[in-house]
Amino acid sequence: MTDGALAIETHGLTKRFGSQLAVNQLDIAVPSGSVFGFLGPNGSGKTTTIRMLLGLASATSGEIRMLGSAMPQSLQSVLPRVGALVEGPAIYPFLSGRANLARLDSADRFASSRTRTARVDAALDRVGLTHAARKKAHAYSLGMKQRLGIANALLTPRDLLILDEPTNGLDPQGTREMRNLIRSLAAEGTTVFVSSHLLAEIEQTCSHVAVMSAGRLVAQGTLDDLRAEGVTRVEVRTPDLDLAREVLARWGLQSQPGPIDSSLTAALTTSVPVEQLSEALVIAGVRLRGFTAEGASLEDRFVALTGEGFDVAE
Repeated sequence: MTDGALAIETHGLTKRFGSQLAVNQLDIAVPSGSVFGFLGPNGSGKTTTIRMLLGLASATSGEIRMLGSAMPQSLQSVLPRVGALVEGPAIYPFLSGRANLARLDSADRFASSRTRTARVDAALDRVGLTHAARKKAHAYSLGMKQRLGIANALLTPRDLLILDEPTNGLDPQGTREMRNLIRSLAAEGTTVFVSSHLLAEIEQTCSHVAVMSAGRLVAQGTLDDLRAEGVTRVEVRTPDLDLAREVLARWGLQSQPGPIDSSLTAALTTSVPVEQLSEALVIAGVRLRGFTAEGASLEDRFVALTGEGFDVAE
């Protein structure tokens, strides 16, 4: 794909189930080569959107373009370039991991049978399952099954990888491995679209984010864009609370008691330089034990956008 192209683009994408509006006028733009986090509380419309992207559910209205082609009109030409893991992997429990992948690979009419063994071995190695390749899949842990599903998505080179909750069931080590795998795929030029309700995973993995709430898109952009839209807060630690409060007030800042004794916090407007504020406190005779300025966390930003909390860990 050319620089600046979009791997996924939707306009007014809408899905109704009877009277329920599951996805409402969704406009997303996923840059080619990005790791794009599709974030939202459970039930916000993420999986329904993914199913429409992959042609597993029809849209009530709206448009979809994937890898430069209109969907679902171009499903047959586009889907071979797309790997996906949606709602958990579909596996044959009494076949080994290797046999599962071999059977799934044989269903791909574009895949050569002569190189099947090499493809399967490479996919198993990529997700760290070589040691369990001969083990029956029913004996796999949930995390191992998840990795097997991603191995299936990686049997052939993909321009786009769509993962629905890819760290579901993984232990901390497995989660780190998945994070590294996603980053390495993006470094090789694959666009990775990751749906999750886990804020920490999106923050550590993704370059771009879209935030869903109750079927609607409430924010979209780079992580830096979303952080920049938050409010910076200053925390002043001093035994001179009254004097510090007066100085902050002179700068138009309303202070509140801080998280520890002998501290104050205040929301900082963009017109107040942090350096000048700390200098003013010192000049006024405020004895500073600490002075910090931090932008709003992504958790704060997302809670403000959706009115709901996000899970920040498994």
